[in-house]
Amino acid sequence: MAGDDYARILRRYAGVISALAGGFLFVAFYRLGELSGAHALIGLAAVIAAAWIAYLASETSSNAESRRPQARAFGSDQLLQVVVAAIPDPALALDRDGRVLALNARVTGIAPALRRGEPVSLALRAPDVVDAIRRAASSGKPERVEFVERVAPGRWLEALISPIGAQSEPKPDRAGMLLVIFHDLTQIRRVEEMRADFIANASHELRTPLAALSGFIETLKGPAREDAVARERFLGIMESQATRMARLIDDLLSLSRIEVNEHLRPDKPVDLIGVVRQVVDTLQTLARDREVEVKIEAPPGSLIVPGNRDELIRVFENLIENALKYGASGKRVEITVARGKAPDGREEAVASVRDFGPGVAAEHLPRLTERFYRVDVADSRALGGTGLGLALVKHIVNRHRGVLTIESKPGQGATFTVRLPMSTDISLGFEKE
Repeated sequence: MAGDDYARILRRYAGVISALAGGFLFVAFYRLGELSGAHALIGLAAVIAAAWIAYLASETSSNAESRRPQARAFGSDQLLQVVVAAIPDPALALDRDGRVLALNARVTGIAPALRRGEPVSLALRAPDVVDAIRRAASSGKPERVEFVERVAPGRWLEALISPIGAQSEPKPDRAGMLLVIFHDLTQIRRVEEMRADFIANASHELRTPLAALSGFIETLKGPAREDAVARERFLGIMESQATRMARLIDDLLSLSRIEVNEHLRPDKPVDLIGVVRQVVDTLQTLARDREVEVKIEAPPGSLIVPGNRDELIRVFENLIENALKYGASGKRVEITVARGKAPDGREEAVASVRDFGPGVAAEHLPRLTERFYRVDVADSRALGGTGLGLALVKHIVNRHRGVLTIESKPGQGATFTVRLPMSTDISLGFEKE
């Protein structure tokens, strides 16, 4: 038996040994006549009681000491699970061999088969992540890896593997535990793709008229220098191409400005009926050229909505102009402005623009408000469209906290409806510009 074991035993029974020694003293004093028998018995009983209490205390302390590592281990497991569960992203903790120590509910959306105590490689179908976990466990250095789930619709994810603590055996540089956190990058990737598509489309739309202008300029400087008839025809085409380019740039700038301020709700009183009538008057020349009759049905007086007049004019310019251009074969456009009720019971202004042209197939309807999306590219360009009009309408309506709906069937025309909330006191509940 080692010296430490003897010392531990002495500490454990020190109270008992001291009590027994005191008992022998009481007996000795009784023998020598220094104490009466009654006093000796009382003293001896007190010493025995003290010895018993000391023994019980030592046993309790010993049992508590023996249970402490187990309780500590149980407490640390619980704490680890609580910490991992509190992480807002999908997360799990692994031991140095890749077995799952703790995980939160969100990570099961990535790997439903994950189980505590089992190797992560059995449940995680991402070889790049498993390899990164092995590298981090071996080197003790953090790892980052991106991967994509090949399930429709595919998700882009990022895994961050962070070693925590270290083991002294057998390799000092190996991680003691690994924390793996996943981030969903799908939305970021989609925004990046949309931005790339937007730049590509905008560049293409600008390059087309620019190429036409450059070609006609070269022709006028060369073969058609002295041809008056060709010069007049080419100048007319150049003017239309320059107008188209200017309109595209104007739409791009307007769309950018609207998106920047989309979180700010306009709060100026605007007469919606007055806006619609002004736009119709402005487009009367186009209506006559297209031989289209425009009818307006609206209540008498005004219909006030909180908004920005110039932006609402832009909305109905796009909607009515599209109806006159693409629905001209129907020979009429009907515009209706009225009061309505929102699903929550609040009053709203409802303005619809209906044409009686060829209509739009159902598969195109959800994409009509996408930037540069066209049902017929050649027809749209021939009519001077930029592909941004309905996208601009959607963002302006969103800024006004309204709703844009589109209804159409092939051969029956199309109806574009704008619903805008009304307020009797527009100074209340609005975010100021």
